Amino acid sequence: MQAAALLGTAAVVLSAAVPDLLQGAAALAVRSSLIARPLLERFEPPPDPSRQPLALLRGDLLERLSEGDRRWEPSVEHLPDGSARYHYRRRAGEARLSLEEVRRRIASPPTYSEERRALIRLLHTLQAAGVQLELTPPSKRGAAAEWDAARRTLRIHPSVPDKGSLDFARVLNHEAIHVAQSCRAGGLRAAPAPLDLPRRMPEALAEELQGPTYAGAGSLERILEAEAYANQHRLELGDALVRRHCRLRA
Repeated sequence: MQAAALLGTAAVVLSAAVPDLLQGAAALAVRSSLIARPLLERFEPPPDPSRQPLALLRGDLLERLSEGDRRWEPSVEHLPDGSARYHYRRRAGEARLSLEEVRRRIASPPTYSEERRALIRLLHTLQAAGVQLELTPPSKRGAAAEWDAARRTLRIHPSVPDKGSLDFARVLNHEAIHVAQSCRAGGLRAAPAPLDLPRRMPEALAEELQGPTYAGAGSLERILEAEAYANQHRLELGDALVRRHCRLRA
């Protein structure tokens, strides 16, 4: 795709599967097109209020995240013979919990307060950068989310908030890294450029980069996605990168 990129006439599409977010069935994607740098350096007009990132907080996002969090809470089933059976859901790639860990989690469920603070802070920063955000199916089939730089729009599948605060925060952080990759290349509408981030990742994610989602992917695409996958769990990073590389409104 190098010749097309030099001509500035073709879109660059990056995709990413996320087994630890949507049980291996979903993917993340980022789309962008090349725009001349002088245009990129100007502020974009503010999005329509309904497409601003903070519009999610004025809706039912937090309630849906809370309900999604409860679905990850373990439970105990008391059997007729007096014994007990414990149930819990485990994300792909996560270590198994011991019985004592399950019992502690039942007694004191996670609050996900840090994840909530991180995603709310990131929504504020993305809005200041001029990013548009929609809860709508991405254009790429099977994607959980995508960054469409040509339209400076981040799309998150409507089902993602129902996965809970941790999954939503990771999806949002993954896409924010792609936003920062575009900004480093010149602005929101620029084709992403690597940020020189660490690219070592858990085995489950590394396997996804070798899967069918990336069949035929070029080396640059793999680098861009490896940066996002390897760092999506660092929930403070996307915010810091967008602040560093994107122009923010007061």
